[in-house]
Amino acid sequence: MESCHKLNLEEIERRDLLKFSAFLRDEKAQAPRSVYNKFENVMTFQKAHGIRGLAGKNGWPRFTEEEPEIYEQEELNKLFAKCDAEERLWYEFFLMTGMREQEVMHTYWSDVNLAASTVRVSHKPDKDWTPKAYKEREIPIPSKLVKSLKVWKGKLHNTCSLVFPTAGCNPKLDFLDGLKAVTERAKLDKENFWLHKFRATFATWSLWAGVDLRTVQQWLGHSDMESTMRYLKPSRSQHVRDKVNEIFA
Repeated sequence: MESCHKLNLEEIERRDLLKFSAFLRDEKAQAPRSVYNKFENVMTFQKAHGIRGLAGKNGWPRFTEEEPEIYEQEELNKLFAKCDAEERLWYEFFLMTGMREQEVMHTYWSDVNLAASTVRVSHKPDKDWTPKAYKEREIPIPSKLVKSLKVWKGKLHNTCSLVFPTAGCNPKLDFLDGLKAVTERAKLDKENFWLHKFRATFATWSLWAGVDLRTVQQWLGHSDMESTMRYLKPSRSQHVRDKVNEIFA
């Protein structure tokens, strides 16, 4: 660890763990959730080697579990109405696959199975890129997206392996800048639009639609169920509103 230069696990003391937590927070400026996760990894490693009790309940870093924000259908309608065909495909791809930005950037046509309506997240040794936690996965995609991808593939007429390449056949790096530009054209608050929010919307809508947690976990590429459960938001559908009105009629 950068914050601790002790070489033997048995030498680590409680103050070293607290120093590590403060180092991540103050020197690395990491988010409270990230600090907690990395601290937990160290504690799990110690526990696996029979070392327990160095940090009691009060010694662990704390964070507030914030409810993930998702897009409302109305604001997505306004956004897509101001997209050109290419922009619409970019952001519908984010929304309908739930993929991370780096995953979208490194999607090859060989990952896309238009006949089976699926897209894979896979290792790209030629780009020196691998999925988070080294987890490859396959995601089903709706026919609407399949149709758009077929049209897009027909327009490219080149030998680039990337689905969304630059002119020089490199991964596209400015999806976020493009999103902000569209929100300005749509007269929407650009501070409320970012790429990961498409992923949160994908997860929440999938769960609302009745897809089981384990399946959504697999689609998102989460290593643990807890990460997926964050998207179990209460539904605000008309059906739910009708039920509330019925209860208190």
